[in-house]
Amino acid sequence: MSNPLKGRGALSNPANRFAPTRSDIDPVEDGEMPARITTVQINERPKTIISRNKSPDVPFEQSINPYRGCEHGCIYCFARPSHAYWDLSPGLDFETHIIVKEGAAERLEQELRAKNYRCRPITLGANTDPYQPLEQHRRITRDLLEVLARFRHPFSIITKGALITRDLDLLADMAAQQLCSVMISMTTLDPQLKRTLEPRAAGPQTRLHAIRALTDAGVPVGVLLAPLIPMINDRELEAMLEASAAAGARCAGYVFIRLPREVEGLFREWLDCHYPERAEHVMSLIQQSRNGAAYDSRFGSRMRGQGLFAEMIAQRFRLASNKFGLRADRRSPLRTDLFCVPPQAGDQLSLL
Repeated sequence: MSNPLKGRGALSNPANRFAPTRSDIDPVEDGEMPARITTVQINERPKTIISRNKSPDVPFEQSINPYRGCEHGCIYCFARPSHAYWDLSPGLDFETHIIVKEGAAERLEQELRAKNYRCRPITLGANTDPYQPLEQHRRITRDLLEVLARFRHPFSIITKGALITRDLDLLADMAAQQLCSVMISMTTLDPQLKRTLEPRAAGPQTRLHAIRALTDAGVPVGVLLAPLIPMINDRELEAMLEASAAAGARCAGYVFIRLPREVEGLFREWLDCHYPERAEHVMSLIQQSRNGAAYDSRFGSRMRGQGLFAEMIAQRFRLASNKFGLRADRRSPLRTDLFCVPPQAGDQLSLL
């Protein structure tokens, strides 16, 4: 079994399922992993930037992901398998080889100006976090928000990054026009668990401070308990909802842990390293809630699970949400009627 690397979630770098060759980290002379792995930035010029979604399990039709891969290193991240499409591993590569979408703002403006474009709210952060550490200096998310603001285009953000408070000027102005909402992802109030579960994400108190800052600025904020993991963080469900409500959250949602493709092996490896005494019990409860498997991709159950344990989680969530005054899974409605394509150089202006 591999030893954990400082600041990284995955303990290994398994080969992706498509490539005939393996992408691995070079070992040092004694055969051990290096103590640290530097983040590699890979620049990409995307041909399109808005993704469309028809899943009945998610509350949006359009999304944008400024980055592929995520330096937060959350071991449970359902997006890890997507790195295999880039000849990279869903393991350590996912959190150390980050694809940066250069020119994303320019591409977004082109798509919003298309004559056949129909305005529907856009979600940032549907796959990987738009406020991961690289955003501090790459500012891809900030550039996208500036375009959305000029077009008065509605958007929502899902993040666990406290860097979102940097953009309060834009978010507050858009929220005043009912064009913006935010969901802050929470997994634990325990800093020690956070350090292994999602090593480079903001700490729990920092996220609560972000909820308060957004709320004080007039931005509607909700909390997303994602994921809830049996015998790891599910005992904190009520405490996380109470703390989030006290910080100003208005609504709440949750996701039962999902382990698609390579994530199952990576998560099992993490359990064996950090919680060996309960690893089998954790996996047994997950399988009981996933029709006997580690993952069930069917719509209607993939976000919530099924069976007695999943039903108990759902009941606890409903009771706690009501107790702390949080609307369950009902986010603030966003306006689409204010969308307006701003004039640009060379446009013929109206005579009226």
